[in-house]
Amino acid sequence: MTIFSVTAPAQTIFGRDSRLGAAAHVARMGARILLVSGRSVPWVETFEAELRAAGLAVERIFSTGEPSLGDVRAGVSAARAFGAECVVAVGGGASIDLGKAIAGLTGSKGDPEQYLELGPTPARSLTDPLPFIAMPTTSGTGAEATRNAVISVPERQLKISLRDPRLVPVLAIVDPALTDALPKALTLATGLDAITQLIESYLCNRANPVTDALCRDTLPEAIAALRCLMEGPSHTARDTMARASYLSGLALASSGLGVVHGLASVIGGRGGAHGAICGRLLADALKVNREAAVRAGQPTRRFDEVEAWLREGLGGTVSGPERLRAFIDRHGLPTLNDLHLSERDFAAVAQEALGASSTKANPVALSVDDIARILHGAARSK
Repeated sequence: MTIFSVTAPAQTIFGRDSRLGAAAHVARMGARILLVSGRSVPWVETFEAELRAAGLAVERIFSTGEPSLGDVRAGVSAARAFGAECVVAVGGGASIDLGKAIAGLTGSKGDPEQYLELGPTPARSLTDPLPFIAMPTTSGTGAEATRNAVISVPERQLKISLRDPRLVPVLAIVDPALTDALPKALTLATGLDAITQLIESYLCNRANPVTDALCRDTLPEAIAALRCLMEGPSHTARDTMARASYLSGLALASSGLGVVHGLASVIGGRGGAHGAICGRLLADALKVNREAAVRAGQPTRRFDEVEAWLREGLGGTVSGPERLRAFIDRHGLPTLNDLHLSERDFAAVAQEALGASSTKANPVALSVDDIARILHGAARSK
């Protein structure tokens, strides 16, 4: 049997209203808490008051979108000046990635840039990170279960992952109630991110028995739940998507992804929203990957399983990828042009994505032309 390893938070608490006991858990991690959050989750104010009532010193940092290298520098500087003993992030994937990067880098000397793979000089190794607690408010990235933080470097139009097994949160508190008020567009984009992560983890060349079990059990329900949430509110569907997002993080951290995320890392550097990019590319990536697998004489059973899950979960008689395309178009997912990618850049983006770390885990080797075909196919929109 192939050797594999599994990465997961030291503790996970999952369930509706599980956030209500969060302050007591945080108090066991330290007395000086750096709290990272977005500005759109009213409960965070209550949470901060609970932390202070427990006698903890709290410093607040606001996340304003996907974290840039400048945001990370500012956050690390604030954490060092405050003497933070623990970092807690409440928010979407961007807030969690910012908190994760701050926790990882605060105890490490020098500039955060020295710890990123940005050039020929090897990245420095982290000193022991601060304890990090993640509380997601979206169901998409699974960042509460992963060992990497995605950081943008705008001047280079790049997104780089800070990676280290010690970046995995010591505690993930996943309360689906924190996602109940998400608007439809964000629910769609983040949900497609989680589904893409599960699909790519299942298909990738590093899949293992644990990730197989996670993905097989989760994908059919997640696809149906996202369809349900596009039709109206449902606590049951929200719970399913929160669980799917968390498990997608476990899966990708323990296996890998594929060309969709390879492309998303390049396109996202131009400013497009990650989940929407993944959702827009997924149907054509499945089609091109299956064709490449047939050419290479590789089995297609897993592609056929994914196709059936999409077709059954989204309804209809056409193929799963085509059903997915119709679904995202009907519900207004942004086009590639909306996501800051024009057709004249397809060739350059395809070439860059070929060398992306996620693409290395793709289930079958693709050429630049294959990747360009994904982009041209995804550019079709009704």
